[in-house]
Amino acid sequence: MRLNYGKTFLLGFGFFGVSVIWMVYNAFVPLFLEQKFGLAPGWIGFFMTLDNIAALLIQPPVGAWSDRLRTPIGRRMPFILIGAPIGALAFGLIPFAAILPLFVACTSTLLLSMAIWRTPVVALMPDITPSPLRSQANGIINLMGGLGAIAATLGGSALYKIDPAYPFWLGSALVIVATVMVFAFIREPKAVGAGEQAPGLLSSLREVLADPDRSALRLLLAIFFWFLGYTAVEAFFTLYAVNHLGLANEDGVRLLGQLSLMFVLFALPAGYIGARIGRRATIVIGILILGSMMLGMFLLPAATLTTRLFAVPVLGEVPVAGLMLMAAGIGWALININSLPMVVDMTSAARIGTYTGLYYMFSTFSAIIGPNVNGWIIQLTGNNYNLVMIVAPIFMVVALVLMLGVRRGEAASVVQSPV
Repeated sequence: MRLNYGKTFLLGFGFFGVSVIWMVYNAFVPLFLEQKFGLAPGWIGFFMTLDNIAALLIQPPVGAWSDRLRTPIGRRMPFILIGAPIGALAFGLIPFAAILPLFVACTSTLLLSMAIWRTPVVALMPDITPSPLRSQANGIINLMGGLGAIAATLGGSALYKIDPAYPFWLGSALVIVATVMVFAFIREPKAVGAGEQAPGLLSSLREVLADPDRSALRLLLAIFFWFLGYTAVEAFFTLYAVNHLGLANEDGVRLLGQLSLMFVLFALPAGYIGARIGRRATIVIGILILGSMMLGMFLLPAATLTTRLFAVPVLGEVPVAGLMLMAAGIGWALININSLPMVVDMTSAARIGTYTGLYYMFSTFSAIIGPNVNGWIIQLTGNNYNLVMIVAPIFMVVALVLMLGVRRGEAASVVQSPV
């Protein structure tokens, strides 16, 4: 059994487009909110969770709906062709919003449209990939997503110096190109899960809760907690870099690009490691790496974190914080590449979209809570942005304990062994 690399890379263009949008959004929207509209950290934290609120309400039912939908172009494609162009247009208009209500209107349109097509495009991977190859395929998908993140951060930081609107226009253009590539070259299977009725979201959630094995519930809760830590840091990182490390706006974005680069470089190896030693063991290693790097950034003083170590092409100067973020990127790859395949391998082909929706339900619910928690911690402690780095290790420990109790979700041909 061999992975179809060409088709998987082409499918990755869809995730490429998603990643470009979110990385530019997470990197620059907090700067706009503070510097253009004067919002306090607590309100910035709330605003940065609106995308996750939309995702929580829309993505899971859209995933279940896409399981049941039958059209001449497939189950997933209609959602992609409707949501992506609308999102690209709204995203390109965000920098022109001179008043807060107009800014909210543009971002709200973006968030709703992105929530419509994200789950279907991600569900396409397990649709067209056999179980034993899903970690490797997800590595390729996330490799493409990481390339999108690099284009958004490293390219976006350079464009931001020229004009703050340029990173958003880049994101819009790349999303349109990605959508055309997916539509032109990916053909969905004609009869996935034929003969099995695709269940609704609520019935699948009840099934997870009633399962005496509890593996699916433990995995979904672990996903909740590691995203709780990671997204809380991500939402405030550029402000952390400016206010705690004393860096320029574009330098903070460049540090995120260094994390993204290591995520990209380790995306494929993470998939093969998951196939080799097991997905759960790989995720546990990733949790330990990511949690320890965030804890280290909390404990080290700003002067140490900004100490220049070396410079490399594309990345530019790499300080101590950049090196630690690179290690964090490796840990995040080990976690992220193997988690979705674990979720979808706990169900049948007819339920892939529904379980992908459950994955996003738990991850986006945590992404709602994380930035709000960090936002209020920062505001109530006199804008101490260093505290964003203590949240992640705490929740990583909880995720680690939950993962040790997971007993299912490996590839169909792999027998799970204890960690």
